Amino acid sequence: MPTQRRTGEANRRNYSDKHRRHSLHVLAPTDERGRLVWTSAARPGRTHDVTAARRDHVLALLRAAGPGALADLGSVGLDDDGDDPVVVTGFKVTRVRRLASAEQEATRVLAAGRAPVERGFTHLKNWRVLTKLRTDPARATHLFRALLVLTNIGAVTGN
Repeated sequence: MPTQRRTGEANRRNYSDKHRRHSLHVLAPTDERGRLVWTSAARPGRTHDVTAARRDHVLALLRAAGPGALADLGSVGLDDDGDDPVVVTGFKVTRVRRLASAEQEATRVLAAGRAPVERGFTHLKNWRVLTKLRTDPARATHLFRALLVLTNIGAVTGN
């Protein structure tokens, strides 16, 4: 989530060198229809997906919940259990390794299955209150959880 820059040295950790802007990092899993189910704690913008998922014990939560999850390529390496994976990710291309045609097709099918998930997360990002956010991650966590409730109320009532 892009945010406005706050003054002070403590805000430097919210700067993402990858995106070249200040931001907050939030994990927000959705159901198969794209409705938000849960939001993680807000973390500084330079936090990696796998690091945030491990700090919030996402694998344990998914194993307890049941069937598992489809994840983007930012989550590659999160679930190293080859016998019973809970998080299914696509395949990454590297400089030295190209993807086989079956791996390309599997990644394409996974991306098609994740389309409703991306719509749900985009719905969260479109809340106007987030466009001028200038707060620390601890306060932003409460805001994201409140937006989760409001989003689900809107989904239930049909608004």
